[in-house]
Amino acid sequence: MSIPYLAQPERQQRLEWLEGGVFSVLLDAAATDGQLTVGRFDVPKDEAPPFHMHTREDEVFLLIKGTALLWVGDEEMELSEGGIVYLPRNIPHGYRVTSDRADLLMIATPGGIEGMFRQAGRDLSTPRPDGFEISKEALAAAADAYGQIVVGPPR
Repeated sequence: MSIPYLAQPERQQRLEWLEGGVFSVLLDAAATDGQLTVGRFDVPKDEAPPFHMHTREDEVFLLIKGTALLWVGDEEMELSEGGIVYLPRNIPHGYRVTSDRADLLMIATPGGIEGMFRQAGRDLSTPRPDGFEISKEALAAAADAYGQIVVGPPR
């Protein structure tokens, strides 16, 4: 049974992510009875995940601040501040941040994708190991474990 859940900033997990960005887990599957995951990215220019597709969830991205290029299948689009995109499962997609920084809100349903970020990323509440990086191999293993298929390099 779902119950209301309030996640004040101090209860939100922050993870080091690609290119030194941060992914904040605002609501995870445990908090939403598996219904959805809500996360927020604060990432620098040129941050770009591999071209990929989700097999388990549909995804929504809202670009709160910044600009990005977005690829959905073979189509390239510009995503401007305030733009929102719906990405159904099994559709290859990727993005590249083109502004100095970007603030993106991600909603995925059903929940669970936060496990991929937790597996490959690093919890910012713990000391940073020397030389920490999210390798291509670590990212690919986490993606595979959570139903993501990497179909190509970042664009």
